[in-house]
Amino acid sequence: MNVSVSAAETLRTALGELLDGLPPKQAAQAVDRLIAAYRGATPTDAPILRDRADVAAYAAYRMPATFEAVRSALEAFADAVPEWTPGSHVDVGGGTGAATWAVGATWEGRRPVTVLDWAEPALALGREIAAANPALADVRWQRARIGAALALDPTDLVTVSYVLNELTAPDRAALVDAAASAAQAVVIVEPGTPDGYARLIEARDRLIAAGFRVAAPCPHSAACPIVPGTDWCHFSARVSRSSLHRQVKGGSLPYEDEKFSYVAAARFPVSPAPARVVRRPQIRKGQVLLDLCETEERLSRTTVTKKHGDLYKAARDADWGDVWPPVR
Repeated sequence: MNVSVSAAETLRTALGELLDGLPPKQAAQAVDRLIAAYRGATPTDAPILRDRADVAAYAAYRMPATFEAVRSALEAFADAVPEWTPGSHVDVGGGTGAATWAVGATWEGRRPVTVLDWAEPALALGREIAAANPALADVRWQRARIGAALALDPTDLVTVSYVLNELTAPDRAALVDAAASAAQAVVIVEPGTPDGYARLIEARDRLIAAGFRVAAPCPHSAACPIVPGTDWCHFSARVSRSSLHRQVKGGSLPYEDEKFSYVAAARFPVSPAPARVVRRPQIRKGQVLLDLCETEERLSRTTVTKKHGDLYKAARDADWGDVWPPVR
């Protein structure tokens, strides 16, 4: 079985067991309250996740989506650095450890891992959930303020997922600088919204200024060709819906699509994509329209038709976020 599929199934099972004994209405109410809180201004010294019930409900609701988004970003990064495997990992603001699960699903084997978060209930539950995954047996779950005072030990990989939106602008800058100083590689994931993309671009610029090379999703380390305020770069990851998802959202589909923005960068040589599909491909009769971000620091639309032979078949199979042309 694919490692990432196995990890996703193990995580879903572990999360489902968390909700045993928690009334569905209470879980749904907790999730509604927490979503509203996360959309507001959140000081880092006042954890939103107050107790185990909060954390259990929110983890069951959000961890699968965070896992899939981070795993998608890490997979793109791994494709750009095929000879590299992280020997150590620090998950900043990791909460219950979704990004830690995603790293384990991307690169097999055990490695020293530290999850840092200010919410003790989240760390405690993360430790409990991780018991279902032998590869996470040695993870350190450590309480720490995520902000200007954060100090990170040297490590191969730092992940920062869905954290920047909780910080002030100075704290965001300090966190990115701390990650750049400590790590050989940094992967940052934010919500796939205009605001999330704006925070992501700020972080991308700081990483480049610190000497990092962008490995994904961008085909280059130059300025983003998107004119600020006109559009935003984001991608989509498919997430299997749990019963809690259906209770809270009232949806009938067995899945939902998590929109996210990300940057993956490293201090060592990388092989970014020659171009990347940045919108869902449009399949029409006899042709496929692909919106691409290219090495030449530009956005373009390419039309692939039947006369292109195998490339046309590849275009019909291409997905949002894929490398183009496909690696043969």
